[in-house]
Amino acid sequence: SGRLRVARAGEGRVTYHDPCYLGRYNDIYEPPRRVLRSVCRDELLEMHLCKSKGFCCGGGGGRVWMEEHEGRRVNQVRVEHAMEVNPDVLASACPFCLTMFEDGVKGKGVADKIKTRDIAELVADSLK
Repeated sequence: SGRLRVARAGEGRVTYHDPCYLGRYNDIYEPPRRVLRSVCRDELLEMHLCKSKGFCCGGGGGRVWMEEHEGRRVNQVRVEHAMEVNPDVLASACPFCLTMFEDGVKGKGVADKIKTRDIAELVADSLK
């Protein structure tokens, strides 16, 4: 609505992960993207699985507390999806997703290349 005055600063290239409850359960896809476009200086990058075809971060259903013993960890698979678009920031609007991605970027060895941020943090950083 324009009530907040923000500057396009951002932290480089941003990709956005659609949280399950915000996106697929509540069908809210464009508002977070509008917010990100208003605060990010670079184009918003879309992962190949996004919006209604989005991929879970692995935090849903209590998986955040489970130890996986075989196969690839879901959060690392989602980080791989993000890596395909070469972002500087992997943003989301869910604290569970952010927890999973913080672990995922460390597990993939890219924590020095990809920051995990909540979109609220990106907005707060851009307030005038």
